[in-house]
Amino acid sequence: MTELKSLIREVPDFPKPGINFYDITTLLKDPAGWRATIDALKAHYAGIAVDVVVGIEARGFFFAPAMAYALGAGFVPVRKPGKLPAETETVEYALEYGTDRLQMHKDAIGPGMKVLIIDDVLATGGTAAAVAQLVERLGGTVLGLGFVIELDFLNGRAKLPGRELFSLLHY
Repeated sequence: MTELKSLIREVPDFPKPGINFYDITTLLKDPAGWRATIDALKAHYAGIAVDVVVGIEARGFFFAPAMAYALGAGFVPVRKPGKLPAETETVEYALEYGTDRLQMHKDAIGPGMKVLIIDDVLATGGTAAAVAQLVERLGGTVLGLGFVIELDFLNGRAKLPGRELFSLLHY
């Protein structure tokens, strides 16, 4: 995993002073690194029957479809309000200052469907917890949540108690 970390560019003071941004675009453009990332995520979930992989806008859209393909599952996008064309279910969740909302098509997840949630980063855990709630509200069963990067110092796991979590890289 040290090799994968070397492919992630750290950008200080982005998007604002004091924030250290972990830029995955440098990982995505490296063929061997990209393959190793998807292969490592796939290896963790091998042997688990998954109906759909849910990807969270926007960077989750890089990893979730690749995982869906690798696992022989479907892909379901979770988007910001107003981006999906059919009837949606909405979840609102707290941010550090205010709230945000995400949406999924109401018919994207059916009762009893086995769901894997994949995103690029687990930070404070609020977005991941909201998406898990949305999946369950639609009747799905969340088998696990997978991330390429986990920012351990933000303790996002605390917002996901009792959930199966997997992160490839830890900072």
